[in-house]
Amino acid sequence: MLVEIHMLKNYAPSNLNRDNTGSPKSALFAGVQRGRISSQCLKRSWRTSDLFRQAVGENQFGIRTRCLPDLVAEKLIAMGVPQERVNLIKPQLATFGKKEDKDEDKPKKEGKEGKKAKKEDNSRTKQIIFFAPEDIQAVAQAVKEKMDACQSDAEIKAITAKDLQADMKKGNRRAITLDIALFGRMVTSDAFADVEAAMQVAHAISTNRVMMESDFFTAVDDCLQGRGETGSAMMDDVDYNSSCYYIYASLDTDELRTNLANSPDVDVLMEKVVPLMVEVMAYSNPSGKQNTFAAHALPSAVLVECKEKKIPVSYVNAFERPIRPDENGGLVKNSAEALIREEEKIRAAYALPVEKRLWFTTETVAMPEEAGITCKTFPDLLAELPRF
Repeated sequence: MLVEIHMLKNYAPSNLNRDNTGSPKSALFAGVQRGRISSQCLKRSWRTSDLFRQAVGENQFGIRTRCLPDLVAEKLIAMGVPQERVNLIKPQLATFGKKEDKDEDKPKKEGKEGKKAKKEDNSRTKQIIFFAPEDIQAVAQAVKEKMDACQSDAEIKAITAKDLQADMKKGNRRAITLDIALFGRMVTSDAFADVEAAMQVAHAISTNRVMMESDFFTAVDDCLQGRGETGSAMMDDVDYNSSCYYIYASLDTDELRTNLANSPDVDVLMEKVVPLMVEVMAYSNPSGKQNTFAAHALPSAVLVECKEKKIPVSYVNAFERPIRPDENGGLVKNSAEALIREEEKIRAAYALPVEKRLWFTTETVAMPEEAGITCKTFPDLLAELPRF
């Protein structure tokens, strides 16, 4: 089954997802500048939300990190390995994550390269990897077994990441977490399995033409007030915009079940995943500059379509012509009506089979007779969603 989720969220002035200059991200669509929130930003805001974490539990929450040596060291110490021996193996753990170590395990030549190597941080891997708790435990177990077979410190120092990864490859059918199963991972080490994402997420773009603005601000020194001094203690500016975003994601429930095949909780997770993800998408917002703008928005419109025939369709072309307020309605209402018209147009033109179609909107809009089930409240929509 393919479950497609479409949402409209209207944000007041905000800077939810910054580019390399600190400005809100943007994109050209249909020749017009739009606000943009990257799919990476959206996925992180969903998977790190309290709602997601509480619903799935810590054992179904992965960690994307370069701090593998520290995480494994904690496990080893908990397993009874002395700190001194743990310190001997940590430099090798920093080379984890590659199919081949190449020259990573060979002694570095002295000179400029050798001196530079000595300054490298042995508590970080060069590649950031998305780990399940079982992955970290497996690394720790492989390290401990190798260390237990060593008779001296020199033998421990001689253990290579390549040997450890080869041992881990033999038992690489480990359970992964729900967030890894949903959003996938790509690694260059055979010690960890690549995971094809079950959920595809589009970059959110604004339904309206974006107008970038900048807020110039100053800070006053509290201790200097009333002492005859004028002026500010500092000056700065922050860029922002205000946009109504179209958010689209599609979830292949069959791919998700395959990804979770080694999880003992697969049936429980499949039962809750669709309502959970719709709820998380609705209630979560990116964290960018929230202390400055407090841009916390709920969706103004939600459309969920369930298809046996897996043909994903984004309705982003509803906003090819930028939406603007007029005498018939504001930006939100007009965006919702454009989404309804686009769905109706695609349905009439292609007749793609949809097993279930659910609508919810806070706007007063006319729904076509064949539009599907119109839910009065968001909880009503959640209750109507299929369980797998």
